[in-house]
Amino acid sequence: MSDSPLQTETLRHCVYAAEVDEIAESLQTNLSRGLRGEQVEIRLKQHGPNTLQTTAETHWYEVVVRQFTDILILILVVAAIISVAVGEVTDAITIFAIVVLNGALGFAQEWKAERALEALRDMLSPRCKVIRDSTEQEIDAVTLVPGDLVRLETGDDVPADLRLAQCVNLKMDESALTGESVSVAKASVPVGENSPLAQRHSMVWMGTAVTSGRAIGIVVATGEQTEFGRIATLTESIGRETTPLQRKLAVLGKQLGFAAVVIAIMVSVAGWAMGKPLLEMFLTGVSLAVAVVPEGLPAVVTLTMALGIRAMVRRKALLRRLRAAEGLGAATVVCTDKTGTLTQNQMTVRTIWLSGGSIDVTGVGYDPAGHFEVAGEKIDYHQRSDLLKLLETSLHCNHARLDRDGNGWQERGEPTESALVVAAYKAWLEPERHPHAVQEHSFDSSRKRMTIVEHDKDGWVAHIKGAPEVILSRCTQVLDDDRVHELTETRRQEAEAAYNEMANGGLRTLAIARRELPRNSSLEADTVEENLTLLGIVGMMDPPRAEVPDAIGLAQSAGIRVVMITGDSPATALAIAHSVGLPSTNAITGQELNEMDDDTLSVTLNNDVVFARTTPEHKLRIVEILQSDGHIVGMTGDGVNDAPALKKADIGIAMGLRGTDVAKGAADIVLTDDNFSSIVGAIEEGRRQYDNIQKFVRYLLSSNTGEVVAIFVNIIIGGPLILLPVQILWMNLVTDGMTAVALGLEPAEKTVMQRPPRKPTEPVLNWSGIGVILGLGAYIGLATLWLFHHYLGHDDPETVMLAETVAFTGIVLIEKANVLNFRSLDSPLLSVGIFTNPWVIIAIGVTVGLQVCAVYVPFLQTALHTTPLRLSDWGMILAMAAPVFVVTEFAKWFRQRTSVEKVSQK
Repeated sequence: MSDSPLQTETLRHCVYAAEVDEIAESLQTNLSRGLRGEQVEIRLKQHGPNTLQTTAETHWYEVVVRQFTDILILILVVAAIISVAVGEVTDAITIFAIVVLNGALGFAQEWKAERALEALRDMLSPRCKVIRDSTEQEIDAVTLVPGDLVRLETGDDVPADLRLAQCVNLKMDESALTGESVSVAKASVPVGENSPLAQRHSMVWMGTAVTSGRAIGIVVATGEQTEFGRIATLTESIGRETTPLQRKLAVLGKQLGFAAVVIAIMVSVAGWAMGKPLLEMFLTGVSLAVAVVPEGLPAVVTLTMALGIRAMVRRKALLRRLRAAEGLGAATVVCTDKTGTLTQNQMTVRTIWLSGGSIDVTGVGYDPAGHFEVAGEKIDYHQRSDLLKLLETSLHCNHARLDRDGNGWQERGEPTESALVVAAYKAWLEPERHPHAVQEHSFDSSRKRMTIVEHDKDGWVAHIKGAPEVILSRCTQVLDDDRVHELTETRRQEAEAAYNEMANGGLRTLAIARRELPRNSSLEADTVEENLTLLGIVGMMDPPRAEVPDAIGLAQSAGIRVVMITGDSPATALAIAHSVGLPSTNAITGQELNEMDDDTLSVTLNNDVVFARTTPEHKLRIVEILQSDGHIVGMTGDGVNDAPALKKADIGIAMGLRGTDVAKGAADIVLTDDNFSSIVGAIEEGRRQYDNIQKFVRYLLSSNTGEVVAIFVNIIIGGPLILLPVQILWMNLVTDGMTAVALGLEPAEKTVMQRPPRKPTEPVLNWSGIGVILGLGAYIGLATLWLFHHYLGHDDPETVMLAETVAFTGIVLIEKANVLNFRSLDSPLLSVGIFTNPWVIIAIGVTVGLQVCAVYVPFLQTALHTTPLRLSDWGMILAMAAPVFVVTEFAKWFRQRTSVEKVSQK
């Protein structure tokens, strides 16, 4: 018989539903001896190594090329080539230096981040224990093949997808793959064919970890055929999309480039037709083309975002891609995972039901600080013997422990057991390491209970914990304060109502019981676990982070929807949603989501819902539907299961502390403190950056419009060349660029988080912005033209050079006054604060100083064709510069006052 494992396609996809013997027969493996050496060699050739292969590796030179394909960068290169053509080599060198700086910044940001598939490979366990040729041996996990028998113990990482053949008290941490917040009990018995991934208890998956117990499993999938590998393939298939600002700036760049060419040709031809010399008109056309395009814009955008990275880091958000911040500022929906994102990923006992009433437990996580209270009043646990007995049994029937290190308290073991240890510590009970244990009956998915029998002074005592419905069915008595009473039907109904209420509130419940046995009793499970005394019921949950409710409230005030998508149960998802302030009325499960078409899901997403029991495909589909409805989607997550949606979303946000390398590799932004509130801070920073980009885009374009108006009108009226190409490059790249970068450092305005997200279709320049640009540009151009002709007088070279110098210096100073108009797009400068952004004041001072050098330093006079100015000339220039600021400020003040009066009248 040929060695061709997994004969049928049905068995291949339903190994979790088949019997172990059937799997072993199909894989031609022996459940005691394992595979033979020759079988391993054949299968390794058939299936390849147990690793994840990158289908399309990105090389460093591809990242470099990507930095120079932006349309505005290309225009900047063309401007440099034109400068060389007209003999201005110095200007060309300056332009190329800015292009290189732009590319270096972008390359550094993108190349530093590890790619998602590399991280996936790194998460594979490098070594594992297998049984081959009847011998247990430790091998490299990369050599595993289907049919291998793998032995697992507490603390092991699973090296491949395994069908369990044997297991004892096995519990797995699958949170990185399924989103489940608690360890999952496993068993070797088959489950239903339609069972979702999180409920396939006969399987363990690559990339998950054993929290307790031991097992032997049959390898049924390796490498890219595993669930882990399937997510890798899904993540790799998703391409990176450009951010909204990149797309809008690309459109703007194309429009400006087209306008530059058209205007330059029209004016050159028109002037030549009017009798102007051809060379002069060519220089004029070049001047206009250079004037239309804000050559410094790409560099200013890049520098502003690079400087914004430091601001993001201060807000605990690390940008992996330079332009992700503006996308976050435009986000209309944030889809968030629950476990470890909204919650702490630390199980905590919240309430304890005793026959005498419920007791609340304070404190959060694995830190044992906290106390017990009733109706908000702290109680003395020393006087509650029923509480102490429950906590003692919880501590005895337990394998977890707590350790304290420099990072605080750390749990060692299964999270629910750790939560019980923490609760016992709050009553200052000492941990027990079972020195008197004589028998243990372990928990499994069929028994749903755990028992430890220990020596007692008069015999034995059994400590039991498990599912309430299972434990209650075996109890005949109940502890009430310090007395044992019969468990009557009424008391039983009270207990059932208590744990049902806890479960409906999203709490995970465990019943705690005990039984005293004479020394000669049988210690068989069925004998020990009957006629029990119910001590109480414990309700625990993975608590939400304390800062999350305020963060969600602030996001909602900013018009941003928060949608929870989790692998946890519907009840838990709804409970957490309500506790953090999400107005969710319904939980949609993954199964229900499968039955929805895209139109139905789109309608559902408009309601207040959370999504539970989801898979990576579900998360990806939700993101895609939201994007198709026009939303800018931010997706948070920390697990392997989040990676495809993180990469597909407009802005992927990974948790930095608890997040897997896979999630970080797929994300655009990594939160360094795993704090959901940092997302809101990053959104505010993103909005600030986009606002500032709008400010300096309008500033640069209004300045360039002024240059175009001055040149164009001067040609119409038949004047000589008013601004030389090299002077325009000096303004656009040196004086304008510096002040534009300073505008990029403007603090966030007070109302930045009280307004809704901008519409995804909103252009960088709306009609209002275009009107401001044209109005201010018209004044700048006409004022410059007036200065030029006021000084022109005669046609002798010295007079013409003086007029050109006054016009050149005048337009620079008018533009420096104009920059103050864009400290805020709506509010007067006095309400913003003159010194709230000192960088603008410094930039104005430096650029004015540079212009003074351009006028008086000999080598700059030669390069820029200037001549020294008199004091009276400066006075005339300042007089023409003042109105551009004064009139605009008055208009803002008047508009703001009118708006306030309208609001007060309402």
